[in-house]
Amino acid sequence: MTDAGREHAAAAGSATTPAPAVRYRRILLKLSGEALLGDRPYGVDPAVCAFIAKQVGEVHATGVEVGIVVGGGNIFRGMAAAARGMDRATGDYIGMLATVMNGLALQDAIERAGMPVRVMSAIAMNEIAEPYIRRRAVRHLEKGRVTIFVAGTGNPYFTTDTAAALRAVEIGAEVLLKATKVDGVYDADPMKDPGARRYERLSYQDVLRDQLKVLDAAAVSLCQENDLPILVFDLNAPDNIRRVAAGEPVGTLISAQTGGIPA
Repeated sequence: MTDAGREHAAAAGSATTPAPAVRYRRILLKLSGEALLGDRPYGVDPAVCAFIAKQVGEVHATGVEVGIVVGGGNIFRGMAAAARGMDRATGDYIGMLATVMNGLALQDAIERAGMPVRVMSAIAMNEIAEPYIRRRAVRHLEKGRVTIFVAGTGNPYFTTDTAAALRAVEIGAEVLLKATKVDGVYDADPMKDPGARRYERLSYQDVLRDQLKVLDAAAVSLCQENDLPILVFDLNAPDNIRRVAAGEPVGTLISAQTGGIPA
């Protein structure tokens, strides 16, 4: 089915079937490159991409506009290469190219799931992705197209977490969803400490003061300056993205309100 056909079918469906209630109408989903690994030591697992596409499809069907920023750590990590002697800027640019490969893999999976999708790159590569233009990105979202933002911010020394916060603010997203391997932010590493307790809510200042390693400080500060809530949740639990969009209590919410009490 062509994009036009998918968009027409979606419009026809929405005219006859009431959309489920949602809390957030436009979301920005941040995926790490490592999330695409599955059980592989390197690269992209098509089954994981299909799983993510299925979750995106569930929330997309409710009328939520979905933007995605994906990292590249499953292929290349610029900071790790810099630690071994590579020029940091060069390493970061290679990492940006890795995010483009991941974005194309996600595009394929999302298209196979029956949704219209666009990939927009902060670095020009017109043969495989559109250049990132904010107003065009917003228009894609308004048209019901899942929009994948790749190549980070287009600049070295900025992480894809910061790129996600930047794109979320630029497109007017109502929440930044940070997908992880655990179900929120903990007061200790839950993989190592069985007594670790999960926070239901945190403030931006809690995260910055306690140096909680959920997003980098630049990303948290940008969200704080623009009053953009961050929700940290477990990507591996089916249906979580739809539940978040519906406003169900999933994961850890980071916002201007005071938090700090573990669940």
